[in-house]
Amino acid sequence: MEILRPSLINISGRVYRRNTIKEDQYEEGEEDDSYMGPPASEQFEEEEEFCDSHSIEQTDKGFSCAIDVPSVLYKYIIGRKGETRRRLEADTKTDIHIPKQGVEGQIVITGSQKAAVSSAVTRVELLVQSFRQKQPFTHFLSFALNHPQVQDGFLRFKEEVLEQCSQDHGVDGSLFQNPAKLHLTVGTLALLNDLEVTQACKQLQHCQDFIKTITEGKPLPLEVTGIEYMNDDPAMVDVLYAKVQVKDGSDKLQTIVERLVDHFVSSGLMVREWDRVKLHGTVMNTLFRKDASAEAGGGRQNMKEREAFDARNILKVRGQTTQNK
Repeated sequence: MEILRPSLINISGRVYRRNTIKEDQYEEGEEDDSYMGPPASEQFEEEEEFCDSHSIEQTDKGFSCAIDVPSVLYKYIIGRKGETRRRLEADTKTDIHIPKQGVEGQIVITGSQKAAVSSAVTRVELLVQSFRQKQPFTHFLSFALNHPQVQDGFLRFKEEVLEQCSQDHGVDGSLFQNPAKLHLTVGTLALLNDLEVTQACKQLQHCQDFIKTITEGKPLPLEVTGIEYMNDDPAMVDVLYAKVQVKDGSDKLQTIVERLVDHFVSSGLMVREWDRVKLHGTVMNTLFRKDASAEAGGGRQNMKEREAFDARNILKVRGQTTQNK
C-alpha cells in the first residue's frame, strides 16, 4: 500500500482508508490485509448514526441488525477457530450469528446498545469489502462488438496476421478472441451469489434513463479505428486490442461507460480500478494461449505462465504503430 495513496473502501457512500495489518486469523490459515477498526469505545459515538443502508431494529433484548453477506466470505469474519468473530464480539459487546458455511443467508448482529450493533456492522462490512476485492471476478460489464461486419473485419485481420507474422515470437492462432465473443469491456464484477447477480441486473436496468438521455434515444454508431497494445514494449505484448470510437467524434460513449462504472461502484458491486475507463475490444490475449502443456493441464495458461508475443510486425501490417497506455 502506498502511504500517500492508501487503498480506500466505499461502504454505503462512506469512504474508509484501509490500514495494512498482518492477519493470521482466518479459517484456512492464510495471511492477508485486514481492517479491524479502533476499539469499540472510541467509535460508538461516531457510528451511532451509521447503518444508513441497514435497519437496526429494537427487540425485547436490545437491538438487532441483519446484513447480507455471500457465504464464501463467512470464513473471513469467523477467522481461524472463530478468533476473528470472538474479537469482534468482545470489542463491540455484541453477538454475531453467522449461517453455516455454504448456506446463503443473513449475518445477524445483536447487542444491548444500538451504537454497539452499529459499530459491529461497520467492522463486519469493512472486512467483507476488504476481502471482496480479493475475489476473482465472475462477471463483466460490456458492450457486444460481434456485429457481422465487425466479425468479418476481425477474421480478415486474423488471416493477415497468421499469414505474415506467424513466425514472430509467441504468435499463434490460439491467441485470437472468438469472433462471436468480441466485446467492449466496461468493468469487471465479483458477484458471489444469486442475490448479487439479481442486484446487478436491477442496477443495470436503472442505467437506462441516463443512457437514453446521453444518446438522445438514438442508436450510437461506432467504428473500429485501429489496434493498440496494453504494455510499454511492443515486442513483449500480452493484450492487443481494437480502438473504438463514436463516428461523429463525440465523447458520448466514454461518458456512458464512466457513468456506468460510477453507478456500479456506488452500489458496491464494482471496484474502480482506474480514474478513466480504457475503452478497448480485445482481439489477442496471451490468456487465450493453448499449448501442449496447457492442454495436458486441462485448458488455458494461468497468469504466471503467460508468454508474451512480439506485436511489432502486426502493428505494421495494420498501419498502426502508436502506443497508448
